Amino acid sequence: MSESTSYTFGVRDAPLLGDTIGANLDRTAAAHPDREALIDYTTGIRWTYREFNAEVDTLALGLLAAGIGKGDRVGIWAPNCPQWTLIQYATAKVGAILVNINPAYRAHELRYVLRQAGIRMLVAAPSFKTSDYAAMITEVRPECPALEQVVLLDSLEWQSLFTSGRAANPDLLAAAQSALSTDDPINIQYTSGTTGFPKGATLSHHNILNNGYFVGELCGYTEQDRICIPVPFYHCFGMVMGNLAATTHGAAMIIPAPAFDPRATLEAVAAERCTSLYGVPTMFIAELADPEFDTY
Repeated sequence: MSESTSYTFGVRDAPLLGDTIGANLDRTAAAHPDREALIDYTTGIRWTYREFNAEVDTLALGLLAAGIGKGDRVGIWAPNCPQWTLIQYATAKVGAILVNINPAYRAHELRYVLRQAGIRMLVAAPSFKTSDYAAMITEVRPECPALEQVVLLDSLEWQSLFTSGRAANPDLLAAAQSALSTDDPINIQYTSGTTGFPKGATLSHHNILNNGYFVGELCGYTEQDRICIPVPFYHCFGMVMGNLAATTHGAAMIIPAPAFDPRATLEAVAAERCTSLYGVPTMFIAELADPEFDTY
């Protein structure tokens, strides 16, 4: 059988975005440099779009210096945090394919995804709740021949990405971005898998950028909005409908906690004057059930 490529699209009222995720972020940062882009309620980190984009560019240059480029798979295994978002946009700028790994995975699930996706670099939190990520990585690494680099968040290896990025020539990133197409694969998300193993779905810049953009359009977002995102980044609800809906409109991303906490969510909404709150029904029920709900 001969190979062929199919590409289909339907009638649409509004034009789709035709840029890459990195180019779109650059455009937003240029239009709204002093508006807040990301606030982490737990740590107090606050970045304007100018600052956020600068951090993304530095990390992207660090990835290039580490040998990560277009088409390479980079895994992210961590709860919601600012570093997760930096990796999301930095990998998009260099053309690496971000592989989302569920924070609840155990060692056998991690092993499967690392091998199945061919992950070259894994960025991970050292631990979360009762899960010792570092120990599980050490356990499975000998069975994952493609895995060349492991970078734990806030480790010396993580800091070295930024050190090398700051020392690099910015023209290298510009060249990498110019070689990208909106139809390039940029993200792999795994389903739960009904037959025993997760199924990886490969998505392009075009897929997820427009998904996030049109969710934001339906919500009526502008640069005045502040979106509280307690849903997980490893899922499309968090990283696409949350982060990309925000950055395509110049809105602020508010991270209330590393994992869903109804009290922390209510506190973040009140303290940061959020205009939009994401969640699934069980989350909203838990927030409504908080005994001090009426005080927020």
